[in-house]
Amino acid sequence: METSFAITGKDYVIVAADTTAARSIVKMKTDEDKIKTLSPHLLMAYSGEPGTPIVRTHAHTTTRTDTARPGDTVQFAEYVERNIRLYQIRNLYPLRPAAAASWIRRSLAESLRSRKPYTVNLLLGGYDAAAARPQLYWVDYLGTMAEVPFAAHGYGSYFALSLLDRYHDPQATLEEGMATLKRCIEEVEKRLVVAPGKYKVKVVDKDGVREAEL
Repeated sequence: METSFAITGKDYVIVAADTTAARSIVKMKTDEDKIKTLSPHLLMAYSGEPGTPIVRTHAHTTTRTDTARPGDTVQFAEYVERNIRLYQIRNLYPLRPAAAASWIRRSLAESLRSRKPYTVNLLLGGYDAAAARPQLYWVDYLGTMAEVPFAAHGYGSYFALSLLDRYHDPQATLEEGMATLKRCIEEVEKRLVVAPGKYKVKVVDKDGVREAEL
């Protein structure tokens, strides 16, 4: 019952994800951080099948190893994180959000055509310092990508998207954006049969990435 949300505002992106790690009917932990910080101005929330992170690093690139469990979200998230970090080391500047989203989408599309594709859904939020504007990308396990003003993945999206459509304001302040996010979380807690208990919230803006409290 994973749930993740992302909202853009005047000069920020808020990304929130539940902290429950579960498989089938078993809850394994309740403090899982499902939001990766990919660069100083880039966040990625991931959801899908859990698994064990196994990443092999070579001299010139970072590649994933095959696993018996398709959709290993932790493995894919670390694969993305390390390759974006490698790009920054090589070129002395980080990827902009649009370029990072395109590369991630292509990685998923290539995985989809392999024998062991990833089953992972992503919300990629970042602040483009060159263009001085926030950007948010919705990516699913089929390699579909779209730039959106707000987004959600998981069972919570069935209840939250209508609220986001009603209350989202592209010129909202951070406090107003957090209030909209709180509306979504409260609605999921009220309506979803097995609602996540806790969420981790992170904000990215011109000052970088930081955690926030609801």
